[in-house]
Amino acid sequence: MWYYRSFFWRKLHSLTGVIPVGLFLLEHFTVNSFATRGPEAYNRAVAFLQGLPFLLAIEIVFIFLPLALHAGYGLWVVYTGSINVRSYPYFRNWMYLLQRVTGVIVLLFLIYHIYALRLARIFTGAEVSFEQVAAHLASPLVLALYVPGLLAAIFHLSNGLVTWAIGWGIITGPKAQTGASIFGGIIFCALTVVGFSFLLAFI
Repeated sequence: MWYYRSFFWRKLHSLTGVIPVGLFLLEHFTVNSFATRGPEAYNRAVAFLQGLPFLLAIEIVFIFLPLALHAGYGLWVVYTGSINVRSYPYFRNWMYLLQRVTGVIVLLFLIYHIYALRLARIFTGAEVSFEQVAAHLASPLVLALYVPGLLAAIFHLSNGLVTWAIGWGIITGPKAQTGASIFGGIIFCALTVVGFSFLLAFI
């Protein structure tokens, strides 16, 4: 019985990392990419999202709850998982380790990011805008936090897509898994270009 419960939670953890959380990250990248077109374009994109009906309910049900589940079980996986890269320094073992390390980094980064921008809007009433984000990133210390946080989030998603496809039996066989790893690397590179493009646009 314990095995089946563990199997269920592992599958749910994997699924929440791809569908709600992964899609939210891509949506976040899409909106932030408007910063490359200037402050007005970014502010319009943010205003459109903030004007959606039932936004708070949507965020709670489709973002925060899946994110909390994914992060909570992810911490359990980190705590109970075994790291054997010293004995078996294979590529997938290193990816397993990096997936866990970046997961912890992303969680800490998200806590800060939500506190600094999302909760600030709730407590102070200040609307998220290009000017607010630019002022936030004007601090070298804050910018130094965002660079590894952004890279960790991109890696966690791109490698997570590969492990999700393998774990769900969508990709089988050594050649297919190698191809999936290459595809994950391409996604990582593409999202890194996009991510640093809008990050630099705010600076």
